[in-house]
Amino acid sequence: MSKLKTLEDFLIEELKDLYSAEKQLTKALPKMAKAANSDNLKQAFEDHLKETEDQVTRLEKISDLAGKSLNGKKCVAMEGLIDEGKEIIEADCTPEVRDAALIAAAQKVEHYEIASYGCAKTYARLLGYNEIEELLEATQDEEISADEKLTILSEDLNKEAMVPAVP
Repeated sequence: MSKLKTLEDFLIEELKDLYSAEKQLTKALPKMAKAANSDNLKQAFEDHLKETEDQVTRLEKISDLAGKSLNGKKCVAMEGLIDEGKEIIEADCTPEVRDAALIAAAQKVEHYEIASYGCAKTYARLLGYNEIEELLEATQDEEISADEKLTILSEDLNKEAMVPAVP
């Protein structure tokens, strides 16, 4: 981590972390979609991939507004969350249980992003960076919506996972 002398320094570090997280997620979401059994879950992952790509673009706009590069940092938290998702994809489980587990993994990602965008948004507000705050809030709102959609999907898919597989 760079030297952090001001809240602005910390905001830029957080934005770098988020940029790395979103870039990693653009590579992970297609794999999650491919591993999903449910067509609705596949579609949710594909829809969120498009949203995530837009979020990367939004972070690049923030980078321009701040006059700071967001490259050069790896989000180790997202790396770990994605590794958990890979374990689920490779696990020996029924398709229904895999879907339930994929939703859980995806919601962990969403919760991380919701918290991270919320913090960054607060720092931007405190620093008077209104346009950056608005862009971060738009992304946080999308992450909240994605989490809510996954919760709705899980209601049906978790019930399917409860049914024992026929031997």
